[in-house]
This record gives sequence, C-alpha cells and structure tokens, in this order.
Amino acid sequence: MFHLMFTTPCLYVIVRFIWPMPWPLAARLAGALLLLLASQYHLYSRLSSGSVFDPEFPRAVVILFNWAFGAILLIAVLQIVLDLATLLTMLVRQRWLTIPATLRYAAGGAALILAAIGVHQAMRVPPVKDIEVAIKNLPPQFEGYKMLQLTDMHISRLFDEPWARAVVKRSNALGVDLIVVTGDLIDGPISARTRDVAPLHDLYATDGVFVIPGNHEYFFDNEAWMQYFVSLGMTRLNNSHALIERGGAQLILAGVTDLSAPRAGLPGPDLKQALTGAPVNTPIILLDHQPRNARQSARQGVALQLSGHTHGGMIRPLAPFIARANEGFVSGFYDVDGMQLYVNNGTALWPGFALRLGVPSELTRITLKRAVGRG
Repeated sequence: MFHLMFTTPCLYVIVRFIWPMPWPLAARLAGALLLLLASQYHLYSRLSSGSVFDPEFPRAVVILFNWAFGAILLIAVLQIVLDLATLLTMLVRQRWLTIPATLRYAAGGAALILAAIGVHQAMRVPPVKDIEVAIKNLPPQFEGYKMLQLTDMHISRLFDEPWARAVVKRSNALGVDLIVVTGDLIDGPISARTRDVAPLHDLYATDGVFVIPGNHEYFFDNEAWMQYFVSLGMTRLNNSHALIERGGAQLILAGVTDLSAPRAGLPGPDLKQALTGAPVNTPIILLDHQPRNARQSARQGVALQLSGHTHGGMIRPLAPFIARANEGFVSGFYDVDGMQLYVNNGTALWPGFALRLGVPSELTRITLKRAVGRG
C-alpha cells in the first residue's frame, strides 16, 4: 500500500504529462520508464536497509532521488491544475480543447526548479528563529532564561556527520541555558549511524541537554537508541521530569514517550506519571514529540508544550492536510485552553521526502518572560 500510494502520482504524470507530448514513441517510453524507476525510491530504500525510513545510499544518490521524487509529485500537481483549468474552459466554451505542449514544458520546468529549491531548503543548516514565551507565575530568577529546541533532526545518509557537526556548532554558539531535543533524532540503526550521530556528544548548555523519543526512534530499537543518547551526555526524560534550578527557584521540565510507543510494545505517553512527585505551583514545560495530546496536557496544568513531528507541513499548501492529522496543529504557536503550544517546523526532516517550500527549518531559541499581570 505504501509503495502504491507513492506510485500513483507517477502513473498520472505518465498518462497525462508524458504520453500527450509530441515526442517519438521511443522517447515517451524512455521517459515513462525513467519516471517509474524514480518513483520507486522508497522500495529501493527498503531493499537497501530493510526500512523505507532508512535509505542507505551515498548522499548524492539520496539527494538525486529526493529531487526526482519531488519533481514527479510537483508535476502531478501542476498537471492536475492544467487538466482542471482545461476542463472548466471546455465547459464554458462548449468545445474540445487540448493542452498546448508549451504549457506542459512550462509546468515540467517549473516542477524541476521548485524541486531543486525544495531539496536545497530541506538540506541546509537551519537559521536561528527567536521566539519569546510569557509564562504565568514564572519565577523572576528565570526572566530571560534561554532554551534551544532541536527536533526532527533525522540524522541519516542525507543529514550526515558534517551536517550534524554544523548544527551542533551553530547551536553551541547561541549560548543558551538549556537544550531540548524533542524526538526523531535519527533514521537508521546504531550500527549505521554511529559516525553521523557522534557530533551530538558536543552539544552543550549550562543546564544540560534533555531528550525524548519521536516515532522514528521506535522504528529502530528505541531503547537502544535512548541509551545511546544518554551515553552522548543527554538526559533522557521517559515519562519523567527534571527540576531546573536557578537562584533557589525551580522550573519543571517534563518529557513523555511517543504516541507510537505502544505499537512497539513499550509504554505510551503518560504525563500524570511524568509529573509524579513534581512540586506544586511550579511552571511546567513539557516535551512531547507529537502535538496531538496538547489538550490533555493543558488540563494537567502545563504552561508550555514543545512539539515537532509535523515538519511544519513541509510545503505550504500541504499544511492544512498535515494539521488535520494532528488535531489542527501544524506550525508555530497555539493557545490551547490557556496552555501555550509551540509546534516546531523541525531542524531537518525524513530523508524519504526531503522537500521544503515556504516552510523553513529552524533552530528555535526560546526566551522565557514573566506574563505581565499574571504573577
């Protein structure tokens, strides 16, 4: 089903874009075959590693496949637009029309260029995005406290050791008080990713680096990966919390497992357990990879939830569809029954569809402020 879903746009492109072109039959057959081969990227990924989420090819090949696969999807979308526009014009004019080859060439060229831009935007080391969060009852000692959120790094053959090292270097240069990593750090088993993940050992913040799993960790032996992250110097929050202290004041930093954990036979997210023993009347910052449980978090007194998972929708027109699969949350700030939810666009994204158009990646520096008039 997975491979059929991603083959469908290719078939549409062959039938509605390639075949009507004024090319010799041999050229059309060659074009159709080339597109079919490119559309099976995820099948090749499965054959290379046993998982569609782990393409074990040279980085240049992964980049080429992402560009080709993205171009196929964009051509399909643009061809649908042309077909609908032509159909509407035919209904208005009451006569048969054909799409000029020049329009098809323009659509194809635009798709190829947009796909190249999208892959480049996906692969870059993210720029810093500064946000401020006003927290009710924030102790004055934490006024101006700075956190860095990294999420959805998807360290892989595409987001490899040089990329990870560049992200760590830029992150450390920000001089934040605390770093939180909200899941989907990797794509691949430890045996394949040791070198690529190694730069994370150098992540540094005064109050430490904290990590929770995302759904992708559960594709590749979550327990082994989480223990490995601990060996790199991170503190794991596994339905648990830590107290961040400054000048005698405290913040609660809680972290939960991912919604996909039960499918791997492991405990799912349990905020009640995570907050067991936490001091009362103390602001709670929650790390939860997926934003879907935000309303339940709000009911348990969380002041700020930091999530990722959605990649911000990746391509701007896709955002409403991604939001529908995530309880309406896709990118940026949301007020959820008085709780603030921030859904991060992601530091990177899945190397099986590495395309960003209008939705930039980010290194998110969060500055805490006291909510005026609220304590």
